Amino acid sequence: MSAGTTRVLVADDQTVVREGIVMLLGLLPGIEVVGAAADGEEAVALVERHHPDVVLMDLRMPRVDGVEATRRIRAAHPETEVVVLTTYADDDSLFPALQAGARGYLTKDAGGEEIARAIADVRSGAAGLSPQVQLRLLERLSEAPKAAPAATGDAPAQPAARTGELPDGLTAREAEVLALIAEGLSNTEIAQRLFVSPATVKTHINNLFAKTAVRDRAQAVAYAFRHGITGTHQ
Repeated sequence: MSAGTTRVLVADDQTVVREGIVMLLGLLPGIEVVGAAADGEEAVALVERHHPDVVLMDLRMPRVDGVEATRRIRAAHPETEVVVLTTYADDDSLFPALQAGARGYLTKDAGGEEIARAIADVRSGAAGLSPQVQLRLLERLSEAPKAAPAATGDAPAQPAARTGELPDGLTAREAEVLALIAEGLSNTEIAQRLFVSPATVKTHINNLFAKTAVRDRAQAVAYAFRHGITGTHQ
């Protein structure tokens, strides 16, 4: 195995789908399939055994579903990234999977180039979102302010674009960085876009993560859409 090879585990309960993905990945340069699981419980066990870089995770599986498997894998092996595979971009399990620590989302009709890009994105620290899933994420989270207030009496979050104010003490520059994260840009790409150094971008990201209490870039994307801090906000 070369130093640049990404080790991938596939988890899907449908044999034909699972074998098809394994075959497709085998044709992609720089990717090595280290295992294939038929359910979430087997996926957790195989991650423990093989320590893959990325898991392609189906959501609806027997015994342990993809959301719970993602939660267990990310808790025990934070160095292993999870890219969710969904049959439909509006799968109700998609958003719990994000909260569980998944970093990328693909529909099962994704081609080899799209899968390879999502794997590369999550390996570089960006969010690997297919266009269909990114659109659904935006639609779903834009509906959040319409929800009833929580039982604690807290009012639902209002988009920054609507209130004209930035939430949680974010500076204008931190909001700009957050919007670019939501676009799926890596630290290097953000630095190039803003004409600053990658170290400066990292400082902004550390600050905005601390202020917003998000744990990773996937949660940062959800936060950005929920508060209206997207490309249209700038």
